[in-house]
Amino acid sequence: MAITALPPDTDADIARVTEALAMITPRWNVRILLALSGQPQRYTELAAKMPWLQNSQLHPKVKSLCDAGLVERTEHTTRHVTYRHTDRAVALLSVLPVLVTWAEKHLEKPDRPLPAIEQIEDSLTLLTRRHAAAILWVLKSREEASGRALARIVMPRSDWTNIYPPLRQMVADGLVDTDGIGMPYRLSAAGDGLGPVLGALSAWSAGQPLDQAARHPVWGHPQAKPVPRPWVSSQPRPLPTAQQQARTGEPSLTWHHRALFSHATTARPKSAIQTGGPRR
Repeated sequence: MAITALPPDTDADIARVTEALAMITPRWNVRILLALSGQPQRYTELAAKMPWLQNSQLHPKVKSLCDAGLVERTEHTTRHVTYRHTDRAVALLSVLPVLVTWAEKHLEKPDRPLPAIEQIEDSLTLLTRRHAAAILWVLKSREEASGRALARIVMPRSDWTNIYPPLRQMVADGLVDTDGIGMPYRLSAAGDGLGPVLGALSAWSAGQPLDQAARHPVWGHPQAKPVPRPWVSSQPRPLPTAQQQARTGEPSLTWHHRALFSHATTARPKSAIQTGGPRR
């Protein structure tokens, strides 16, 4: 069932990304996935890494991740059960460094550097606001749009004034800009900078390799058009490196999952997870 008035392929793309975000955004889910990195673990081993969570809190979280297809439960015997990442979870964890890179540029304050895990959790909170994904898609495609136009596309079966609460929230979050009441809305630098993040989530949720993110029709980075040059009778042969310079693919990040528990910038000291939980 369509959730927006966008073309079916785009509507399905947004729905898949929204569902992917819903899997990992709930509190503690990312930390549980990171704690499961490596060899299969027993529940008691996992619980020892999450001492601030009671069993009544941890067990439902682990079960929900199993139901989502991100964690695999293997029952060796009635007394020997282990948990490990599925292949889908391993691929999803590769999106996290991209999210940290965006957060360091657009969310972090110089006077209060945050551990990468908190940057991830704060960023996911912004992306899972109601209608946020659809609004971002539309503004990226159209560059700017009025509130009424956004409402017709994002929530076609609702009263058009219902678009304003999520828009005001996204302006407050720094993802959307406007010049004032009644003026068009557009992506801020932070909103536009979400391209690699949303492109990677789109690729993952569609079952594609993450390197396909650069080819996303909305959030990708299509090859730049060549600059027109004056015509001459004999064009010079391009240098051997010209094709390489024209490529726009971004270098992949090679992070270890455990590195996300501390701040990514090497110039700053690493900080362990606060037992008080993530900042909200």
